[in-house]
Amino acid sequence: MSAAIDFYLGEHATLKASLPGNKLDWLSSSREQALARLGESGFPTPHDEDWKYTNIRPIEKRQFRFAEDARHKVDAETLNRYLCKDMACHLLVFVDGHFSPELSGNLSNATQLPEGLKIKDLATALQEDTQLMQDHIGSIADNGRNGFAAMNLAFMQSGALIQLADNTQIDWPIHLMFLSSGKEAEITNQSRVLILAGRHSQAKVIESYIALEDSVYFNNVTTEIKLDQGAQLEHFKIQKESMKAFHVATLQAEQQRDSTFTSHSISMGAQLARNDINCAMVDEGATCNLYGLYVTGGRQHTDFHTRIDHAKPHCSSNEYYKGILDGHSRAVFNGQVHVHPDAQKSAAQQANNNLLLSKDAEVDTKPQLEIYADDVTAAHGATVGQLDENMLFYLRSRGIDYNAAHALLVYGFAHDVIEKMSIEPLQKHLESLLVSRIPNADQFSDLIEGNR
Repeated sequence: MSAAIDFYLGEHATLKASLPGNKLDWLSSSREQALARLGESGFPTPHDEDWKYTNIRPIEKRQFRFAEDARHKVDAETLNRYLCKDMACHLLVFVDGHFSPELSGNLSNATQLPEGLKIKDLATALQEDTQLMQDHIGSIADNGRNGFAAMNLAFMQSGALIQLADNTQIDWPIHLMFLSSGKEAEITNQSRVLILAGRHSQAKVIESYIALEDSVYFNNVTTEIKLDQGAQLEHFKIQKESMKAFHVATLQAEQQRDSTFTSHSISMGAQLARNDINCAMVDEGATCNLYGLYVTGGRQHTDFHTRIDHAKPHCSSNEYYKGILDGHSRAVFNGQVHVHPDAQKSAAQQANNNLLLSKDAEVDTKPQLEIYADDVTAAHGATVGQLDENMLFYLRSRGIDYNAAHALLVYGFAHDVIEKMSIEPLQKHLESLLVSRIPNADQFSDLIEGNR
């Protein structure tokens, strides 16, 4: 057992009386089981097939502590600098792993949520919706999948419950905003999100992870999603964290008949970022769409592992990820589509395209199709390359400076992922973030603004 695991086992003994739901026998038992799993397995190593390209040693060699209540460290004026302009939403804000009711709200001064919508922070949900949480926490995601998953359940301290009643359609996005203040050194946030979408319900949920300062910290996140028959959920994950931070996340979605799940995952921050996205279509007629964009530089490492299970007939999936790599950065994409023997009439499309801006950048891409049914339509592919010199020449022949032409092509490469999002203010916000990460952005930002 490593020194880090010993440390966290000791921390749990100290913290368990203060963790949300500490008086619930079922949760205490689940936490203890997860803690035992953490002690047995430890954190993943390169000897684990799914982690062979991801070195988590920088996480393991540190001892991240849990922050004290940090709500007073962020005020409304600071928060507003990080919100999407002109986007009305139902907002929950968390600072350094603590829910901030003062900063949360629906931004319209309304006091009531729409009928059929329930949004609660984790601690409140465990207290007021105990049976619901018992039935679903850990029933969708595999808490023993690896040491990080086990650690999240053992220590989960913040997060939210979102529940949509049958036939409920929510107009405003639901925004869960996790802020890292940078006021305390080497802290960790173990957050958990549970989303339950009733029959024929519709909603859009945003999870954003944002650093206010360039500090060292560790976010370990689990999101569990269940869609009942005919439900439609569009989920947005925005990760714009400190370049010294570490981010490990698991999203697990379970889909019933004729449901539609769409995921947009944008990764632009953290020294090391790992996202596991798993979707199981367990009844007929379900649709799963996974879109992603990762932008890396310096010595960043970004890792996306996805798995889509076609367990029943007449389901379809579409997976489209793009990466832009600069400096000495590295990215990993491992996308797996598994079509089970009974899943006839399945349709699956998968693509991963990568753009290298530096000769020192590196990407490992592995799209996979595992098909055990006969009547299936499927295709997959991956590309790794540099900018097209012919396109650069074309733009320069039209009077565009070389640096601006280069930046414009990079922007265009990434933009078709962002434009798939259905929330226009969020699109514009991400366009601005993208421009800030592209070299020589100042030479073409006026062109972008003029075309909006």
